[in-house]
Amino acid sequence: MQLNLSGKTAIITGGSAGIGLACAQALYAEGVSVLIAARDRERLAQALTAINDHAPESKAEALAESADVSTADGVERVVARALDTWGRVDILINNAGSAPSGDFYTLGDDAYHGAWDLKLLGYMRMVRAVAPQMKARRDGRIVNIVGAAAHNPTPTFLAGGTANAAIINFTKGISQDLAPHRVRINAISPGPVNTERARQLARQEADAHGISVEEATARRIASVPLGRMAEADEIADIALFLVSDRAASVTGAELLMDGGATASV
Repeated sequence: MQLNLSGKTAIITGGSAGIGLACAQALYAEGVSVLIAARDRERLAQALTAINDHAPESKAEALAESADVSTADGVERVVARALDTWGRVDILINNAGSAPSGDFYTLGDDAYHGAWDLKLLGYMRMVRAVAPQMKARRDGRIVNIVGAAAHNPTPTFLAGGTANAAIINFTKGISQDLAPHRVRINAISPGPVNTERARQLARQEADAHGISVEEATARRIASVPLGRMAEADEIADIALFLVSDRAASVTGAELLMDGGATASV
């Protein structure tokens, strides 16, 4: 399938590992110049090596910017770097964001503020920063990596679940503003994905329930009808489709990639 993405430019937040890194590698292999943003400089350097090694024949450019996109200053620095380098941003993949799992009665307000500042407000700030130049050029593609917890709330993941539900609302709402300017925004909501983030959540779930990490992991897999976690590159494949012209009529949509776990209509 020809995606015709070569020559485009992209920002991927949370691009140093997991789903973000997989998206950056996939875009780079398609000839897209990518700027990955994350807080950890060492992991960013490792990610740049992984991106280049993934597609050494690519003629695109791979850059990294250390920034905290839970802050307005961090968002401004990331977008300014891309615009100063390329003059435009064609693609935005919002992926930065994590929320702790834990007992509702012992998690403090900081857990909720942290999740909302990084994921919900971080996504909104990134869209606010890149969308005007996309609208002016009448071309842009945005993907928000969200999470199936938006639909499947649990008492030990309310910080993340509430943030995810809000991002779906935001994605659908802002899509109506962007669509007349041929700027598309969509969401992908994965279930369990085989990443370090999933392993961290398993440890937190184990602590909250007083069980072993192995049992917590087994419970998560058992909740997936397909009986397995997704891989990060599977999420990246769908992201590539959504930012390509193959999905030219898709906007304001959410694609659930949870192995059939969400039963609602």
